[in-house]
Amino acid sequence: MSIAANRVMSGTWGQVWVASELWAEVSAFQAKFTYTKEDQQMAGQMAVDTKIVNAKGTGSITIKKVFSRTANHSNQVLKGIDERLTIIGKLADPDAYGAERVAFYNVSLDEEAIMDWKAGGTTEITIPFTFTEREWLQEVQPT
Repeated sequence: MSIAANRVMSGTWGQVWVASELWAEVSAFQAKFTYTKEDQQMAGQMAVDTKIVNAKGTGSITIKKVFSRTANHSNQVLKGIDERLTIIGKLADPDAYGAERVAFYNVSLDEEAIMDWKAGGTTEITIPFTFTEREWLQEVQPT
């Protein structure tokens, strides 16, 4: 099957909702699982194989600095409250084969950039996070 270049999904059409609120100022979004593996030496086999023993969900949201988005969250953390969030990421390029949406649950923000700016340019901040569950709400399927 040949795929035309116009079917490659562009991040321009990405959207992110944090706690049911659309964050329109998002400029980049990533979420992934990293697998921890243990080496396994099997009898009768010279090559060492591996077994996945756990998975860690991590991600980041990069936003244009428009609002003090995480101020209330950090206020809660400083009171000892570990508020967990749901994040939904969507990529829906109109020229692609479809759209995908993924919900990330039990999200915990890792840090807050209180101020991070440089004279002569616009300001972006990156918010790293961890999560424990994800659910595919919509998948892009080959036609």
